[in-house]
Amino acid sequence: MPQISQLAATWASQLFWLFVTFGIVYFVIGRGMAPKVQATVDQRDQTVADDLKAAEAARVQADAAEESWRAHENAAREAAQTKLAEARGKAAAETEKKLAVANGELDARVVEAEARIAAASEAAKGEIEAVAAEAAQDIVAKVSGAKVTAAEAKTAVKAALNG
Repeated sequence: MPQISQLAATWASQLFWLFVTFGIVYFVIGRGMAPKVQATVDQRDQTVADDLKAAEAARVQADAAEESWRAHENAAREAAQTKLAEARGKAAAETEKKLAVANGELDARVVEAEARIAAASEAAKGEIEAVAAEAAQDIVAKVSGAKVTAAEAKTAVKAALNG
C-alpha cells in the first residue's frame, strides 16, 4: 500500500508545519493581540468601577443635600407656623379690642334707647290716661247724663289701668 509508505515520509514534514503554524498563531494572537484585548477589558472594568464610585459619591452627596433641604424646609415651615400663630394672636387681640369698643358703644346706645323708650312710654301713658279720662267723662255724660269732674275721671282711669 503506497499510502501507508507515503505517510511515514510526510508525517515529519506535516508535524513541522503544524508546529510552525501554531507557533506563529501563538505569537501573533497570544503575544500580540491578547494583551491588547486584555488591556482594553481591564480599562473598561476600571472605567466601570470608577463610574460606580462616582455614582455612589454623587448619591451620598445628593442624600446629604436632600437631608439639608428637608431640614431647611422644616425650619421654614415651623417659622411660618410661628408667624401665623403670632398674626392670629394679634388679630384676635385687635378684634377683641374693637369688639369691646363696639360693645361699649352699643351698650351706651341701648341704655339711651331704653331711656327714650321709657320716657316715650311714660308720655304715652300720660296721654292715654288723659284721653281715656276725657273719653270717660264724655261717655258718662252721654250715657247717664251725670257730670264727672276731670280729677274724678283721671282717678277712675288710673285705677282701671293700674289694676
